[in-house]
Amino acid sequence: MQASSQPSTCRAAVFHRAGQPLALETFPRPSLLAGEALVRIRLCTICGSDLHTLKGLRIEPTPSILAHEVVGEIVELAEPVPQDVEGQPLEVGDRVTWSVCVSCFDCDRCRSGMPQKCRHLVKYGHSVAAGREALSGGLAESILLRRGTTIARLPAELPDEVASPINCATSTIAAAYRMAGDVSDQRVLIFGAGMLGLTAVAMGKESGAKQVTICDVDPQRLELAKRFGATDTIAVDSIGSLDGPFDVILECSGSPDAIETACRIGDVGARVILVGSVMESRPVQLDPTNIVRKWMSIVGVHNYAPVDLRRAIDFISRCHHKYPFAELVARTFDLSEANAAIEFSIQHRPIRVAVRPRAVHPRPQTP
Repeated sequence: MQASSQPSTCRAAVFHRAGQPLALETFPRPSLLAGEALVRIRLCTICGSDLHTLKGLRIEPTPSILAHEVVGEIVELAEPVPQDVEGQPLEVGDRVTWSVCVSCFDCDRCRSGMPQKCRHLVKYGHSVAAGREALSGGLAESILLRRGTTIARLPAELPDEVASPINCATSTIAAAYRMAGDVSDQRVLIFGAGMLGLTAVAMGKESGAKQVTICDVDPQRLELAKRFGATDTIAVDSIGSLDGPFDVILECSGSPDAIETACRIGDVGARVILVGSVMESRPVQLDPTNIVRKWMSIVGVHNYAPVDLRRAIDFISRCHHKYPFAELVARTFDLSEANAAIEFSIQHRPIRVAVRPRAVHPRPQTP
């Protein structure tokens, strides 16, 4: 089923090489196979990982359409109609987000409860823009959702700017807290006051932590963290001077110094959750006797499972008025201004910048 009067082509800003501007290119509208969905993109936000790719700090296949934090509207569905994360059939016109990862749900890793590390994993915003499945990133007018994608309807009251990061930062932090376990009445420390860290502050507060401390080098971001529920903020030039103890530590900055500090100041039974280390860094130095004697746990979180996306949507739906998530998008650019959006992100380092296609297509109708 599909909407009438849909365009036969789609524009996208294509990444070819680090240091080069994105190229605005035109792609044909794909013909859907069983279980697929075509989504008109309403808005995408630029993640830190996109900027790392653009600057050459991480390597992705090229050419590609970057951006994976996306909100869109379904314009076409192929039989059998895919279901949402709650098991309900999707419909043309639904406003949705979806998991960054597409898993097979059949390999040994998927069957063991780790679909986020599927042996056949495909990631939106990280794939080659070629062939029938070229439309796989958010810096475009449309995106093709493959069969097996975890798709979630979004509540009508959630603004696009608030909903867009749900399928990346919010879901990742939901996964981190799932691995940390119960944090009620616990002392939580968070390294890094970017999108991940600010979300972690609010989610920790909502989960009943008695103390939520955040550490960052940027005093303005620390002031912002107070509005997200931080009970304490620490601005330090050298995090090696940080003292503890803490029960749960979320490392969202990717700093090797922060990892070493986290493992030093964790209390007996502390859980250290590593989230930010997604690029190569220097090796860290740990005292294994400290970890052993304190019964500390160190867990890495990369990608997330469908249950985390569900929890992330529930959290934002309940709390987006309580915390200033709507203010985290500093500016919104048109798709034709994608390079200006990237330049603004690099120069000014806002928490998020958004890109919204200007073209307005007829609202889809279910046949």
